This record gives sequence, C-alpha cells and structure tokens, in this order.
Amino acid sequence: QVQLVESGGGLVQTGGSLRLSCAASGRTSSSRTIGWFRQAPGKEREFVAAIQWNGGATMYADSVKGRFTISRVNAENTVYLQMNSLKEEDTAVYYCASGQPNWSSSHLREMYRSWGQGTQVTVSS
Repeated sequence: QVQLVESGGGLVQTGGSLRLSCAASGRTSSSRTIGWFRQAPGKEREFVAAIQWNGGATMYADSVKGRFTISRVNAENTVYLQMNSLKEEDTAVYYCASGQPNWSSSHLREMYRSWGQGTQVTVSS
C-alpha cells in the first residue's frame, strides 16, 4: 500500500498562486500514476491532473489547462501541483491519489487505490 500526504493548501486571493505537494511512502514501487482530484462542497470529486512516475506524461482537466502544472521529483517520491491564476471556482479540498490505471483512464477516480487525506484550497476575492 502507498501512503500519501498532501500539503500546501491555504487561502489565496483570486489570481494568486499556490503549490500543492503530495509525498508518497510505503510500497511506492506499486505506484505508476499520481492523480490530483478536488471536491467542492456539494459536488462530486473531479479530476484535476495526473502524471506518470516513469516518463512524466501528464494529463489535465480542461478547466485547469494553462493554469495548473503537475510535476514530479522521483528521488523525493513527491508530486507537485503548481496552481496559477486561481479562480473562486478552484475552491475545494484537493486530494492526491496513487494507482496503476491505463493512461487513457487516468482521469477516472475509480482507477486509484490509495488516497491522501486532502488539503483545503480556498480562493477568495
């Protein structure tokens, strides 16, 4: 099992930036892909971005393309989500997840086996 810990959330003004971190430990060899998802109050958990540990292929939700960047540092077993030009609608609890999905299915939350506890991001005007 892979353990995941998110950090970096907080309160930021519209147009600001935050960088989230997802630190993986445990059986990291079983992790092929890290995904970021978010859940706003009263809404379904939705896909944000994903990255493969090997090769670094990335995938983004349309709503964040051009504003968010996912990256990884393999030596640190850490994945980052740089969030720029934040909007109020980005307000949510952000979760990272680990799994071995087929790449084309990396946007599906059921493809992920391990989840972190989440970190709150609040964007306010």
